[in-house]
Amino acid sequence: MMERRMDTALLVLLMGHLAAALEVPLDPKVLEELPQPPTITHQSPKDYIIDPRENIVIHCDAKGKPHPSFSWTRNGTHFDIDEDANVVMRPHSGTLVVDISREKADHYEGVYQCTARNKHGTAVSHNIVIRQSRSPLWSKERIKPIVVQEGVSLVLPCRPPAGLPPPIIFWMDNNFQRLPQSSRVSQSLNGDLYFSNVLREDSRNDYICYARFPHTQTIQQKQPITVKVLNLEAINDTMAAFYNDTDLFSEDPVDERKPTFLIPSGSSSSQTVLRGQVLELECIAEGLPTPEIYWTKVSGDLPAQRWSFLYYKKNLRIVNASASDAGDYRCGAKNKLGSVHHTIHVSVKASPYWISGAPRNLVLAPGENGVLTCRASGTPKPSITWLMNGIPIENSPKDLSRKVEDDTIIFTDIQMGSSAVYQCNVSNGHGYLMANAFVNVLSEPPRVLTPADKVYQVIKNHRARIDCAFFGSPIPKITWFKDSRSSTLDGDPYIQHDNGTLEIHTAQARNSGKYTCAARNMLGIFENHVYLEVKEPTRILKQPEYKVVQRGRSVVFECKVKHDPTLVPTMTWLKDDGELPDDERLIVDSDSLTITDVTESDGGVYTCVMNTTLDHDSASAELTVVEATPTPAVVYERPDPPTDLELTDQKKRSVQLTWTPGDEHNSPIQKFLIQYDDSLHHRGHWHNLTEVPGTRTTAHLKLSPYVHHTFRVLALNAMGFSRPSFPSRMFKTEPAAPDENPKDVEGFGTEHDNLVISWKPLTGLQSNGPGLRYRVMWRQKAVESDWSTVTVSNNSRFVVSGTPTFVPYELKVQAVNDHGVGPEPDIAHGYSGEDLPVAAPENVQLVVLNSTLAEVHWDPVPHKLIRGHLKGYKVYYWKERSLHKHNPFHMEKLILMFSGNHSHGMVPGLHPFSLYSFNVRVYNGKGEGPVSPTQQFETPEGVPGAPTSLIVTNSNLDTLTLEWSPPHDRKGRITGYTLKYQPVNNSNELGPVEELALLANETSVTLPNLKYSTRYKFYLNAKTVKGEGPVISQEAVTIVDEAAGHAVASRQVDIATQGWFIGLMCAIALLILILLIICFIQRNKGGKYPVKEKEDAHTDPEFQPMKEDDCTFGEYSDNEDHKPLKGSRTPSNGTVKRDDSDDSLVDYGEGGDGQFNEDGSFIGQYSGKSGSRDTAVGHESSEAPSPINAMNSLNSFV
Repeated sequence: MMERRMDTALLVLLMGHLAAALEVPLDPKVLEELPQPPTITHQSPKDYIIDPRENIVIHCDAKGKPHPSFSWTRNGTHFDIDEDANVVMRPHSGTLVVDISREKADHYEGVYQCTARNKHGTAVSHNIVIRQSRSPLWSKERIKPIVVQEGVSLVLPCRPPAGLPPPIIFWMDNNFQRLPQSSRVSQSLNGDLYFSNVLREDSRNDYICYARFPHTQTIQQKQPITVKVLNLEAINDTMAAFYNDTDLFSEDPVDERKPTFLIPSGSSSSQTVLRGQVLELECIAEGLPTPEIYWTKVSGDLPAQRWSFLYYKKNLRIVNASASDAGDYRCGAKNKLGSVHHTIHVSVKASPYWISGAPRNLVLAPGENGVLTCRASGTPKPSITWLMNGIPIENSPKDLSRKVEDDTIIFTDIQMGSSAVYQCNVSNGHGYLMANAFVNVLSEPPRVLTPADKVYQVIKNHRARIDCAFFGSPIPKITWFKDSRSSTLDGDPYIQHDNGTLEIHTAQARNSGKYTCAARNMLGIFENHVYLEVKEPTRILKQPEYKVVQRGRSVVFECKVKHDPTLVPTMTWLKDDGELPDDERLIVDSDSLTITDVTESDGGVYTCVMNTTLDHDSASAELTVVEATPTPAVVYERPDPPTDLELTDQKKRSVQLTWTPGDEHNSPIQKFLIQYDDSLHHRGHWHNLTEVPGTRTTAHLKLSPYVHHTFRVLALNAMGFSRPSFPSRMFKTEPAAPDENPKDVEGFGTEHDNLVISWKPLTGLQSNGPGLRYRVMWRQKAVESDWSTVTVSNNSRFVVSGTPTFVPYELKVQAVNDHGVGPEPDIAHGYSGEDLPVAAPENVQLVVLNSTLAEVHWDPVPHKLIRGHLKGYKVYYWKERSLHKHNPFHMEKLILMFSGNHSHGMVPGLHPFSLYSFNVRVYNGKGEGPVSPTQQFETPEGVPGAPTSLIVTNSNLDTLTLEWSPPHDRKGRITGYTLKYQPVNNSNELGPVEELALLANETSVTLPNLKYSTRYKFYLNAKTVKGEGPVISQEAVTIVDEAAGHAVASRQVDIATQGWFIGLMCAIALLILILLIICFIQRNKGGKYPVKEKEDAHTDPEFQPMKEDDCTFGEYSDNEDHKPLKGSRTPSNGTVKRDDSDDSLVDYGEGGDGQFNEDGSFIGQYSGKSGSRDTAVGHESSEAPSPINAMNSLNSFV
């Protein structure tokens, strides 16, 4: 049995190789002559959902020779179309059109199958299940308000009506705004709205569930749901004030709680998905605080580039499911109080799918061998059934040349009459595949399909290809000859392809000539002649040159070209890569461009382009316009307005206007400007229509339809325009279909599943008639589909919903009015809405360039996985920690953005000697895609920062101790410190430098043998292997303290030793001395004062303040004996009242009551028995303060 299988496999391999090259030609002339079994070319989909509002069209088209006839079965029995008046089959087609105007659409629901047959075989379509789309109304229900306590979980059910196909669910409010969703509030796959916990702001009365039925584009809405969230603690506090502190609500407030799953239930569940479909796993949890959802695959990793999270990680979505996606998936929910897990077992099944494609048609010659192969797979393993001409092969007529081996049919020594159509049906419990493949036995002599005597032209040194399309059965052999047929062309420089094409990689002049293609098989030979012409390339010999020209002058650009004489050249001039302005001052000749009367606007880059039918060449030069030399201005007047406007030769879209020019006022009229007013669309606004030279007085005006024209003319000379002429009479043009379509047609998406088509609307003048509207058409690009069409009015955009994400579309917008349609519109292109990318950059690598700079590389994400317009890449990076244990550090994530399709970028500003993490993600117009796996890298050491501090402590007579703290930013491992110090004298001159190397673990040092009373300056810096860092400096002074017997060190310079301070103190002392002398002189100028006057003038016995005008002071009173103590400066209670002079006449007099001036006059006062005495005007002391005492006081202050 094993031998037999090996023999069969070998035979299949051999015959498959022999039969693979023969294809039925596409040339219609050849097809008309060749017999061919039927082939289904177009059929409706297997699951065909119809719109009950439109006629049913069930497609079935086939080709064959002779053209096949068609029949249908319905629900497994013959469907007699002639007996049903509502059903019509299209001519030359099997397509059925069902008129539902007289019968409901659901009457035609069922399973249909089309059969196409001719005398060479029978082809059948797959089963087409016709079902009517349904969008039922929501059942009427009264929904009571939902009152919940703040913090509990809540589920708002949607439960839409069952439709066909199922509706799309979304939640909105009364204003048709989508309800905000978050990690706390989200929609489940079944449409329900889940709250992990409710907040007071969730209270609202317009939670509305909408169901959109995509097939009929209808939307149904559920009755609004009212939710009231109560804070019971707040209610109790408020109500207790009115009801004697009675707690009306006995429930406790909702406490924080660990997560539990709302869906799915239990600890595990299972789910089955079909291969190629989308796997959606869902976990929604409740808890307080709001739980965080996370996913893992127990038995492996999530599939790269195919998975994504939706609804804030509550939904895990895997596209294009495969067998590798089977296994256990675990979703978890966690908050600060705990976590919970749920395991979902996923099984991946597969409906049948082709392994190496569907069976291919076979065209065999009599006596040849061939193989039909039906290789498919599925889960569970599918069964394979062969049919011939729609009949099970075991019930078909026997054919000795045919042998069925499971999924293979082997044909050996096939003969005429064995042509047939074979059907391969592969099925399992999840679906089926049906494929038709014919075996066509032909005996055809060779023929060449390339037109005879065809001429191929190619430019020298370019690639040349000469065709020889052929057909024959058996397959012909192709041979090429050139000119004399002396030898076949099968070596360098010729390459012969399997399809008969002869290629010359680099054509030269010697390759020109006549080529013969010969096709030969056992039935004959066929020759065809073609010609190859190798042309000389087009080259510009003299290029235009850069020009600088004064305004008002002329300039000439030359462009001389050499080209093949047999090719017709075309010279085109461009300005700034665009067309030349339509200006009569620009004159184009065969090899030059002349510009007369140059103006500033003529400046720019001019390019000459020489085109032939095969190639082109171009060259450019720049023109710079400068101001002309000023000339004296000549004063002229503007012309008078034209008169006598007349309209003649009136037609549907044109009229002739004539006028009489006004006076030129000595300046020739250069041109006339004709304007019009449209009283129908824009009354009162004049528009420029055309201009004519100043030598003409008539103009033939081309007009737009549906406009009420009134004309006027203005004349222009060197001084400007004249006043407008009087308007002409009105001329009305009849309405017509639009002449043009809207411009600037664009297509873009605002959501991931829509396409917004916009355009620039036509003006009223462009409408050409009433009832302007727009016919909007769209279809997917590169997908054979009919144009979808909708007509809109009073709008400049249309939104197509339900589109695939970011696919190209072809767009057309055609203007239509009540009188017809506009011209066939041009096709514009656009894209439907973007969605987030589904893949992260791969092969991400990083190279550290130095301690602060790195370069990251990645492989760009494939365009199809970006799902939008590529905006660029973002590199997220952050510092995890310093590599030195003393420098813990954490930095927020930083982002570098690289616009466009970059694959590498620089990461600057890194911290030396640190551990970093980074990842890369792509972003489009919608947002960022998945993150690449996070990687880490280390930066090398750098130069350290300065030590954090440097202080001086523990001083002795000739030593100082320095203490410091290591640098805050070490940037590496500290290898040691360098201490330098030097003395500084009073003139701030620096002495010799001493240097001391210290170990890395030292943070203090004692310096011996220092000079006392000397200021020192210290410099300290740290070192790593990369070098020394910046220094920190400090100054200290050693001072001999004679009282204490030891030196005092100060971190700061003692100001008492500074010259400026000593000078300031001397100045202050001198000022005080002068002030005291003045006060003494003022006092001694006084005379005799009557005691009675003093008693009347001074009523305060305790204290008299200092008098500012004479610098005198009041005196103290003694309440006991009214006498001042001899030689004392304080009253008897010991309290110092003021600062007096140290000397007093009381010390020298015999009594304490009297005081005298220098001239001996008595200024004392009597003491009464009342216990009080008046204070004399004079000071207590009759003598000025001693200068020596004043200096002693100053020294004490200092």
